[in-house]
Amino acid sequence: MEKDNDIMINADNISMRFNLGIEKGFSLKQGFIDLFHPKKRKEKKKNKNEFWALKDVSFKVKKGEVVGFIGSNGAGKSTLLKVIAGVMKPTKGHVNSYGNICPMIELGAGFDPQLTARENIYLNGAVMGYSKELLDSKFDEIVEFSELKDFLDVPVQNFSSGMVARLAFSIATIVEPEILIVDEILSVGDIAFQAKSEAKMMSMINGGTTVLYVSHSIEAIKKLCDKVIWIEHGVVQKIGGKEVCDDYLNYVNN
Repeated sequence: MEKDNDIMINADNISMRFNLGIEKGFSLKQGFIDLFHPKKRKEKKKNKNEFWALKDVSFKVKKGEVVGFIGSNGAGKSTLLKVIAGVMKPTKGHVNSYGNICPMIELGAGFDPQLTARENIYLNGAVMGYSKELLDSKFDEIVEFSELKDFLDVPVQNFSSGMVARLAFSIATIVEPEILIVDEILSVGDIAFQAKSEAKMMSMINGGTTVLYVSHSIEAIKKLCDKVIWIEHGVVQKIGGKEVCDDYLNYVNN
């Protein structure tokens, strides 16, 4: 089957299971009873420890689309983005992506706190797949955008969370990827940086980048996205336009 040239991401029946750990509350009495029902205990333990963060999630994203993901805390949105980015392998189903992906999911996750900002630019850039030559050519641009020129030789462990976010965002966006995955990053940093990062993302969108965007700000979703996917308890509730945001708000408020 040939790929539709307009499709950038095809998620097919994605399910993600986590094991919550060893069952607690074991008693001598229960252990004696379970000696006579070992299969029942094994099944009970399995069911108690399993948590399905995603259940049969399917959707397609076309080239240039800006898709917003909404839902309550723990709905599975961030897990889904990590599966699409290749950070996690789904328990069931598969994702096909057609283009280079820039995942901005956990800004600063690839930093070494004991290294300086200068050193972390090269470390984090390498983690993201950027060559030293590219980082050399883009170094001044990264520093200028992050506004951290005076802190280049300061260990990142001494940075505020906003400074870490500014540095990480500046590194991640030095190239314009075909697919951009964004998880709440527009809500980090100070107000000025939030506006700056939003403007940078808009320039990517206008340049044809396909964007997957998770946010708890419904206003931001309505402003930036032309398609909305609502997920609750790991299950897709609705896929559609901005009206899905209103359906979600009605659900939350009732």
